[in-house]
Amino acid sequence: MQVIIDLTSLEKRGKFKAFESLISVFNRKRGLHLVVLYLVVGHWRVPWNFRVFRGKGTTSPAQLGLRLVRLLPKTLTHRFQVMVLADTAFCSAEFLRGIRKLRYHAVVGVRRDRKLVDGRQLSSLYKRGQQVRLEGLPFVVSISWFYLKRDGKWKKRFVLSTKPMKASTINWWGKRRWQIEGWFKTAKHRFGLHRFAQQSKLGMYRWLILSMIAYLLAHWAYLSTDSTTLPDWGQVAEKALHSILPQLVVCILLTDILRLQPLLQAQGIDINISWCKM
Repeated sequence: MQVIIDLTSLEKRGKFKAFESLISVFNRKRGLHLVVLYLVVGHWRVPWNFRVFRGKGTTSPAQLGLRLVRLLPKTLTHRFQVMVLADTAFCSAEFLRGIRKLRYHAVVGVRRDRKLVDGRQLSSLYKRGQQVRLEGLPFVVSISWFYLKRDGKWKKRFVLSTKPMKASTINWWGKRRWQIEGWFKTAKHRFGLHRFAQQSKLGMYRWLILSMIAYLLAHWAYLSTDSTTLPDWGQVAEKALHSILPQLVVCILLTDILRLQPLLQAQGIDINISWCKM
C-alpha cells in the first residue's frame, strides 16, 4: 500500500472572516493549504484524509503528515505492507523518526544541501544507492537521485529511502510520489476542490469532503468498466450518477419537463407523466 503525502494550495482572494485563521500565505500563494494523505492499492486511488496547514509558526506540514499516517486504521496497515512516499517538505528528522517508529518504510525527497554527519552535503555524493548518515538521524538511510524535466530543463532530484534498496528501486519509488499530483489536478479542475465559496468553516469542510466523495464515486464507476485507458472524468461521473443515484437523474428529468411544458405545448407537444407503483 502506497501512502502518499503532499501539500496542495487552494488559492483564495477576498476576506473569509469565519475561517480567516485557516487562510495563510505559503510559497507566495494565499489561500487554504491542505496536507493530503492519498492511498494507492493496486488500481484503487483513495484520498483518505487531510489537514489544513495554518502557516508559518504553526504545526508544520511534516508534523501534520505524520499525524495522518498515525491515524491509518490497523485493519489496513496490518493487511498491507506500507510504503510512505513524500516530497522534500516532509523530510524532517522528526517525520522520518516517526515513520521508523511505526515500523513503516519511507521514500522521501531530500534537499541537495542536506548535511551528512561528516559535514559534507548530499550534492557531493557520486554513487547512487549509498548508505549514509544524515545529521539529526540516528539510523542509516540510502540515497539516490534522478533527473526530471521542468520548464525545459533537466533538474536533479535527490531521494532518500529508510529501507536499503538498489538505486534503481529507490528511484522507481521516488517517482511514484507524483501520482498524487495527477489527483490534485483532477480534483481541482473536474470536481471543484478549489472552488468553494462558503462563508463558514463548516461549509468549507463540507465542500472539500463532498468534492472528494464525488471523485471517489466517479473512480469506482471507472473501475467497474475494466478499462485500461485513462478515464474521461465527465463520462465516468455521469455513469456514477446513473448507477448510484438513478432517482436523482429521474427527478432532474421530470423537473426539466415540467419547467419546459409551456414551450413544448407551444410547439404542439403534450407530455403526460403517469406514476406506476413498483
